[in-house]
Amino acid sequence: MAVKRSDERRWRAVLSRDRRYDGAFVYAVRSTGIYCRPSCSSRRPRRPQVVFFPLPAVAEQAGFRPCRRCRPQATPGPDAQRELAERAARLIERSVDAPLKLSALAAQVGASPFHLQRTFKRVLGVTPRQYADALRMGGVKSLLRAGHNVAAALYDAGYGSSSRLYERAAGKLGMTPATYRRGGQGMNITYTTSDSPLGRLLVARTERGICAVSLADSDAQLKARLRREFPRAEVRRDRNGLSDAVRALLRHLEGRQPRLDLPLDVRGTAFQCRVWEELLRIPYGATRTYGEIARAVGQPGAARAVGTACGSNPVPLIIPCHRVVRGGGALGGYGLGLPRKRALLDLEKRRRVV
Repeated sequence: MAVKRSDERRWRAVLSRDRRYDGAFVYAVRSTGIYCRPSCSSRRPRRPQVVFFPLPAVAEQAGFRPCRRCRPQATPGPDAQRELAERAARLIERSVDAPLKLSALAAQVGASPFHLQRTFKRVLGVTPRQYADALRMGGVKSLLRAGHNVAAALYDAGYGSSSRLYERAAGKLGMTPATYRRGGQGMNITYTTSDSPLGRLLVARTERGICAVSLADSDAQLKARLRREFPRAEVRRDRNGLSDAVRALLRHLEGRQPRLDLPLDVRGTAFQCRVWEELLRIPYGATRTYGEIARAVGQPGAARAVGTACGSNPVPLIIPCHRVVRGGGALGGYGLGLPRKRALLDLEKRRRVV
């Protein structure tokens, strides 16, 4: 029955010449021996003559020839790929409580599992399963912070067993769910502070890598921010253990080290991580708009969400969210303050010219 519903959906796409399905499947006509894209402008065949294939290669193996008009064997354009990935993402978001298998997800969007997996990863930077995991882990974090016990948060967020949550928690949270709920209790964080050209600088790290970078007018403000994020963690000052990272950041703030390559231990949703990865691609001394970043991550209507992801960046300077500005040229927001954002951009532009 699932196959029948899937074929009906594909047929509707063919009748409406829906370009969103280009690359998701091809249709072949038995009477002509030719296969086409769903959006092909050729005359619509009768339904009994039509058969669907997930890939052009499969249609050709069945003896069909590619249409010369729509050239279905060519790679579909980026718009079609993005729309396929976005439709799949919306379905994943609506089924967090009962995660869809890849085959079921592919059937609902009218694509083969292989094509969907490949396209989704190309557009969004993660696989459908990773996207679903990040959504559910985000739910776990919110519930734990709200005071729910681990078991309730676990099942409310859609995890079927505690073992599945705990086996993935280390990579997503940096600690077990119970530790996160207790505000990082049992977690060891070392930090140091230093003078910098833009005020007092704090760098903190776990055993995995740097987990926080901040700038403020005083050490008291910096420590308060770190405590709010990890109120019960074991936090101690350790200047020597962070000296290399501090030196690298100071050289960066002085314009002497444009590129930073430091180990990180940061956590975010799939969308946030995709945005952060895109920020790392912005060249030193250049800027991008929130809209440009949204289009680059495959969600052109998500400029505001890009701004939120920038604001959630725990390691500004290393992940350069200061290089994202508004479309009209205005600076937009910045968690470390607009004067610091302006100073960073001015410094980078001067050093780039030199």
